[in-house]
Amino acid sequence: FFHHCTRVPIRAQKFPLPPAGVCFILRYHGFCCLPGDNTPRESSPFINNTDHDRGNYYDGKNMALFEEEIESNPMVSSLLNKLANYTNLTQGVTEHEEYENEDGVTKIAVKMGTFIGVYLPCMQNILGVILFLRLTWIVGTAGIMESFAIVVMCCTCTMLTAISMSAIATNGVVPAGGSYYMISRSLGPEFGGAVGLCFYLGTTFAGSMYILGTIEILLTYIVPNTAVFVAEKKEDETDAMLNNMRVYGTCCLALMALVVFVGVKYVNKLALVFLACVVLSIMAIYAGVIKTVIEPPNYPICLLGNRSLQNHNFEKCMKTEVIKNVTYTTELWKLFCDSPHLNATCDEYFTLNNLTEIQGIPGLLSGVIKDNMWGEYGPSGMLVEKKNQSSVPVQDNSRDIYKPYIFNDISTFFTLLVGIYFPSVTGIMAGSNRSGDLRDAQRSIPIGTILAIATTSFIYMTCVVLFGACIEGVVLRDKFGDSVKKNLVIGTLAWPSPWVIVIGSFFSCCGAGLQSLTGAPRLLQAIARDGIVPFLQVFGHGKANGEPTWALLMTVGICEIGILIASLDAVAPILSMFFLMCYLFVNLACAVQTLLRTPNWRPRFKFYHWTLSFLGMSLCLSLMFISSWYYALVAMSIAGCIYKYIEYRGAEKEWGDGIRGLSLNAARYALIRLEEVPTHTKNWRPQLLVLLKLDSDLGVKHPRLLSFTTQLKAGKGLTIVSSVLEGTYMTLGAEAKSAEQNVKSAMHLERTKGFCHVVVSSNLRDGFSHLIQSAGLGGMKHNAVLMAWPGGWKQAEDSYPWKNFIETVRETTSAHQALLVAKNIDKFPCNQDRLGEGTIDVWWIVHDGGLLMLLPFLLRQHKVWRKCKMRIFTVAQMNDNSIQMKKDLQMFLYHLRLNAVVEVVEMHDSDIAAFTYEKTLVMEQRSQMLKQMQLSRTEREREAQLITKLGTKSHANLSDTATTTPDHHVHMTWTKDKLIAERNRKRGEPNVGVKDLFNMKPNQSNVRRMHTAVKLNEVVVNKSQGAQLVLLNMPGPPKNKGGDENYMEFLEVLMDGLDRVLLVRGGGREVITIYS
Repeated sequence: FFHHCTRVPIRAQKFPLPPAGVCFILRYHGFCCLPGDNTPRESSPFINNTDHDRGNYYDGKNMALFEEEIESNPMVSSLLNKLANYTNLTQGVTEHEEYENEDGVTKIAVKMGTFIGVYLPCMQNILGVILFLRLTWIVGTAGIMESFAIVVMCCTCTMLTAISMSAIATNGVVPAGGSYYMISRSLGPEFGGAVGLCFYLGTTFAGSMYILGTIEILLTYIVPNTAVFVAEKKEDETDAMLNNMRVYGTCCLALMALVVFVGVKYVNKLALVFLACVVLSIMAIYAGVIKTVIEPPNYPICLLGNRSLQNHNFEKCMKTEVIKNVTYTTELWKLFCDSPHLNATCDEYFTLNNLTEIQGIPGLLSGVIKDNMWGEYGPSGMLVEKKNQSSVPVQDNSRDIYKPYIFNDISTFFTLLVGIYFPSVTGIMAGSNRSGDLRDAQRSIPIGTILAIATTSFIYMTCVVLFGACIEGVVLRDKFGDSVKKNLVIGTLAWPSPWVIVIGSFFSCCGAGLQSLTGAPRLLQAIARDGIVPFLQVFGHGKANGEPTWALLMTVGICEIGILIASLDAVAPILSMFFLMCYLFVNLACAVQTLLRTPNWRPRFKFYHWTLSFLGMSLCLSLMFISSWYYALVAMSIAGCIYKYIEYRGAEKEWGDGIRGLSLNAARYALIRLEEVPTHTKNWRPQLLVLLKLDSDLGVKHPRLLSFTTQLKAGKGLTIVSSVLEGTYMTLGAEAKSAEQNVKSAMHLERTKGFCHVVVSSNLRDGFSHLIQSAGLGGMKHNAVLMAWPGGWKQAEDSYPWKNFIETVRETTSAHQALLVAKNIDKFPCNQDRLGEGTIDVWWIVHDGGLLMLLPFLLRQHKVWRKCKMRIFTVAQMNDNSIQMKKDLQMFLYHLRLNAVVEVVEMHDSDIAAFTYEKTLVMEQRSQMLKQMQLSRTEREREAQLITKLGTKSHANLSDTATTTPDHHVHMTWTKDKLIAERNRKRGEPNVGVKDLFNMKPNQSNVRRMHTAVKLNEVVVNKSQGAQLVLLNMPGPPKNKGGDENYMEFLEVLMDGLDRVLLVRGGGREVITIYS
């Protein structure tokens, strides 16, 4: 039993309780459940590894070559075994029915085929309320030609969407979630969440539409006398009807929600009944059309002049009737005259025009199709009139509203009819939503969905033609059947009775409403459980059996909004927007995946092409704006807000989506284009490589360097933040990843947008050299290096810090890259600081590309430095004209469009001060002493090791030869005599070295450089000591490496007495221009 526990999925069965201390581990539907743990831990969807399994992976010696990799890479036999045992249950009806099974024994659900599992559900969802309640009115209002165009457009849209959906659905296993799962996994969490919520809103409003349709059928055609609100005046009939829809709709919604809450298995069992109603209704319509050829039904229509009349308040279409040679007025007379007498005062139009009675259903062979070929649009309140019927017009029509005429209840135009009709072609996702219950989903979904759309498209197209060919135009335009004694217009055509259509459409709308209230909460629950929208997480919870209770309450609340609108014609365009947006992104997902040619894109459905998907996407977008441009904008705004919210606050998910692949392709294309052409001066901006130092805990030593990067870049351009660990990658790989995470965290805190890279090198110098040479990719390479000044270089035990610094300066110069060195970086402002008053002082000594003037401009774009003024100082020599220099510099800055205060500082030739001479001498003495100490360090280390070695041996063996193994730098063999001789030699040498140091004279070149540094520092401190930031030209290092330490001293003197200094060294190219 225990051996097979992890290989065969064991269903819930009754086992005796285990003895104390024994733990059973059971496999249940791909989850590991431990006794006492009610939370299942989901394992891998393909390889459900357990610790027990791992011990059985390696058996025998046939695969000994791979035994060390078995833990991470399972054998193919094990993989196939796990795949065979993998089960995918729909998160819906099946699980709930299993939970609520009374006998406690779970029955394995029978998998469905194409016809039962996809074709019939799609048919049931597509054919619905619009067909029964509005299609005849659409045909009468738009005419056969324009109605046919509407049907063709909408059906083409859904067919193209079905082709794209079939490609996505057959590209691997589609779990429960249907269209939301397909879109989110193809386009990413942002698009998936936005479109998923729009699809949820569309499904919820569809529930409102079906409930409103149910109530309209109930109150208009079945039990019209049960209305709560009854209009006392004719002009109040519309308001009374809307209020009745609100009251009865709310009650119906509460009843349906209760049914769904009690258990979805009841809804599932009623689905067959609802489907039978739809099929019988369609058959009754076609049977009625055939019967009109033999014997048209008798539905007389009463016309006054050319105006259609409501005939449910009178029986005879005549003004007077003669009974036994006596003339009597009829019930119709009383509706237009002030008394039943023949001498009564009557309506002028009633007096001037005659009454005519025609057949409302003349039949298929009557030729009425010619009159119904083109549409008749009009404003709200327009009378329904018959074409080509003679009438005598009157001047005053103000009293017509109180007469029993038939009016347009809303303004009609082509685009409105598109929005009202489109919900009748939705429902194509019903098959993909049941993918877990299908025997072969990858075969059934494309065939069943496309056949269902083809069948329903044929039904709609033929109905448009047959309605126009069989029914009189004034009856088609009569939305509520007032001219045929309050009968459902489509029911007058049905055979054997109109009640077949009335009852069938009633139950069809009830079933569709129940299915919407069942599906919408599960869609919201799936979105909430994905965790991409934080504020929806509460809707991921439900009852013990997984029933989404909170999501159902949310759905009922939104559905109530649609019911309060109370008009089927007003709700239909709203859900059209949401469904069209969903279909648009299904097409976009297929087009993106096809164009990117991602390796994982291998649909079994081959009859697709990116052009079809693009055409479907364009058609969806067009239909959105054709139906209602303002609803389209609202829907797109809602989706956009959700997208940005998920992007800003949502959980990060990596689903291998196509948008990421699209970004990669776009980045690759852009990088190739960038590399083809060198950057123009107008497009130059600092692309920074930031060299960071890490402390002993692998944390960032100077986080203000990242703050300064953010302020300098303001989120624009390339930023690569890097550091180096000393060692080998094999031993420090984990530390490198940890350091990289620490740097990323610091970048997030300092709001630095860029890339992070930590490398491991045998020494720091080589690591920084490799970064300077190879960081970046293609055209996106850094052109400037930012680093901190090595503040403690004098106190360092070795010379590595300042030597690394100088080598970095030399390498950036060789690579033609700019260099920025920040001194006292820890005193720089953070991103939260706001520098109120102060200046950014630029000391322009030499021109090396104009970077000195560009940097303050970039800094002042950030909020930290925005209020600082910019000052530019330049130095004039004895032969320079200071006044002319200032004018020229001001004109130059004017052409550069830079606002700055200009000042020319004169530096006269003066004698070298004794202080400068002494400072240079001390510098050289210190340098010479350090060199001697460095040279003698190796010998002193060897001597110390030898003394330690000899001290461990006895005095009797001192005369013997002692062999030592020195450190890895020197390999020598020492004897006692050599040791004594070396010790005597070393004792005499220091005296000579000290005497040489005191007799030194400083190098004249160093004296001149020190003089320049001291004098320039005096001027800078005098002018800029109170500045918020000082930018200085950075002199280059000496060509002779022997003077490296002196170079560091010169820079130290140059920056002495200044708090915040940025040394700038250009990259050898112009970075700022006066031209546009």
